[in-house]
Amino acid sequence: MMYSPEEKRFLRCQLPRLEGLVEERLRLTPACHALDHTQRVRRAAAKLAGLEGADPLLLDYAALLHDIGRAQELADQGKTCHAELGAEISRQILAELGIENAGFVDAVCDCVRQHRFRRRGQAGPQSLEAKVLYDADKLDSLGAIGLARAFHFAGRIGAKVHNSAELAMNSKSYSSEDSAYREYLVKLRRLPEKMLTENGRKMGRRRLLLMQQFFDSLNLECLGADLLD
Repeated sequence: MMYSPEEKRFLRCQLPRLEGLVEERLRLTPACHALDHTQRVRRAAAKLAGLEGADPLLLDYAALLHDIGRAQELADQGKTCHAELGAEISRQILAELGIENAGFVDAVCDCVRQHRFRRRGQAGPQSLEAKVLYDADKLDSLGAIGLARAFHFAGRIGAKVHNSAELAMNSKSYSSEDSAYREYLVKLRRLPEKMLTENGRKMGRRRLLLMQQFFDSLNLECLGADLLD
């Protein structure tokens, strides 16, 4: 996106205000989706923006706002789509900040709306920036940090520490039979191939290897198969 020098300065000057608004909104959000997650996504988006040639300023805004609707989705156990709600809230916040560039506002809100794209038969993120944000968010569900977040979420809802692949695949999300392993089997292990940028896929595959090794070891330990005679 093209900016005049004055517009770019204004947008950069509003970032500290936006950071404060986002921090307040996410203050009561559980740790797996709290401000530190948003900041990691922000850093990943900045890295991918440089590698892919995307707009770093637009992505700075979109990454900060991407989970702004998350609290409501967690409160009603997934009935609300936090991305759709987040796009609406983002538009309100950008107006509060005095940002009048309609193209910029629309692009940021589109990134927020599309970062959780899951609907079959519908077009996913189309702009490069929306694709970068999508990948940056998914990267935080992979690797060591992805494991930490999955186990944190399982513990928060009272799910199991671990269960077998068969039991995991036949359990329901948000139930006492749920587990981090179920999240890995059902969703996380498929994320790298669903990413939308070349560099995102490379990073995702690298992080997935660590998760595969971890769960292989966990399965052995739970059966006692790793113990020496």
